Amino acid sequence: MGDIGARSQHSGTEDLDQAAATFESVRPRLFGIAYRILSSSTEAEDLLQDVWLRWQAYDRGIVADPGAFLATVTTRLAINALQSARVRRETYVGPWLPEPVDTGNDPHLGAERGEALSFAVLLLLEKLSPTERAAYVLREAFDYPYREIAEIIEASEVAVRQLVSRARRHIASERRAPVNRAHQRRLLTAFVAAARSGDLAALEELLAADVISYSDGGGAVRASRIPVFGAFRVAKYLRAFADRFWAGVEVEWADVNGQAAALLRHDGELFAVLTVNASDDGIDQVLWMMNPAKIAALAALSAAG
Repeated sequence: MGDIGARSQHSGTEDLDQAAATFESVRPRLFGIAYRILSSSTEAEDLLQDVWLRWQAYDRGIVADPGAFLATVTTRLAINALQSARVRRETYVGPWLPEPVDTGNDPHLGAERGEALSFAVLLLLEKLSPTERAAYVLREAFDYPYREIAEIIEASEVAVRQLVSRARRHIASERRAPVNRAHQRRLLTAFVAAARSGDLAALEELLAADVISYSDGGGAVRASRIPVFGAFRVAKYLRAFADRFWAGVEVEWADVNGQAAALLRHDGELFAVLTVNASDDGIDQVLWMMNPAKIAALAALSAAG
């Protein structure tokens, strides 16, 4: 953290109320940075609490640009946190998926550009180094100048340009061109109907030949612990449990991570968040987010709404 974490004097020129007001004014951006780097709103919220404590204790009178200072602290802490998170994710039970966030009503993410927010991109970002990911997020999602990113991650401007360029190439080479939001919503709606009825032919027609279905239960609920590959296998798998899985299920539509998602409830309780990523070839990823810890915040938000 350099000297950012070293100073811990209370400023005599700014009271705590002003410090809180300053922090809250940039909090949406800080959350957006932290979430995109960590892919977890829970971890991002915990990290922001740490940022606030550091800001509260810092000699704020010497900070010329609070927004830049707080973004720097947030990014550096997020890079460190991601390194630790990846160690934990290596022992995660079953497929690991990003924690979904409500972008229909959440100003924390809606206030900024939608880059590096979709599930398809977040999954690809998992393959980057923490520093590479941070540089990409700051540039693509928040349009930070290379010079400023270099100061934040403590690297040369040339190195930052290389980090962002490598990240862009990785995303471009691994991701097919996505369909627009309206088309993704139509595909998801058709997929839910076909999955619910167990219509094998309809499912195969919707799915790309090399589709992958991921189920993230985190070991806390019953969910497939290995991905299912291929249109026929995925369709057959969905048909096999259609009667049991969909019995009594209520479907609510939501905007999650900037794309349409189906909130699946049983007896009023949210038990799964379902979405699809798609290209002109059809649905190439089916994401079942079922880990109760990951969908708890979304459940609370939708219940309040």
